[in-house]
Amino acid sequence: MIQENTCTSRSTHTYAMVTTAFMAAVTCILAPLSIPIGPVPISLTNLAIYLSLYLLNWKRGTISYCLYLLIGLAGLPVFSGFSGGIGKLAGPTGGYIIGFIPMAIIAGIIIDHFRKRWIQLLGMIIGTAVCYVFGTAWFCMQAGYTVSAALAVCVIPFIPGDLIKMVIALTIGPVIRQRTETAIR
Repeated sequence: MIQENTCTSRSTHTYAMVTTAFMAAVTCILAPLSIPIGPVPISLTNLAIYLSLYLLNWKRGTISYCLYLLIGLAGLPVFSGFSGGIGKLAGPTGGYIIGFIPMAIIAGIIIDHFRKRWIQLLGMIIGTAVCYVFGTAWFCMQAGYTVSAALAVCVIPFIPGDLIKMVIALTIGPVIRQRTETAIR
């Protein structure tokens, strides 16, 4: 009986580690795919994070993103435009890269605690707004833009696409979560 509980605990812990690493790998694949439209490219990083939050919980989803971040900081080309290294983080778009951490925490906690889709969407919107604040503040400091100029090139053009990514995650995220929960039972 004791051995049975130990095996269950280990396989659950192993499953958590594997899915966390898997979602970090998915982020490494999706994030470099970007469209350069100005100083900040359109990327799929936030979509990968939103999906991670549905598959994992907020803690493991955030850890998954942090693993991705460490891989990029080590120099592997996993950031937008297939770039990597500390220079990317220190550059004008580094605040957005860091801003994804509180975005994952905020959106993840709300996704974990509320089942109503509109509340989950609201959580993603709030988390993304916090990411925008981090990123825009850093961008202004690094690139010498005014806040209004930075908003015009770094935030406003991204709002429609980010909302689409949220709706995609909101649509397929719960399905993925349900199927994985059914598969491990």
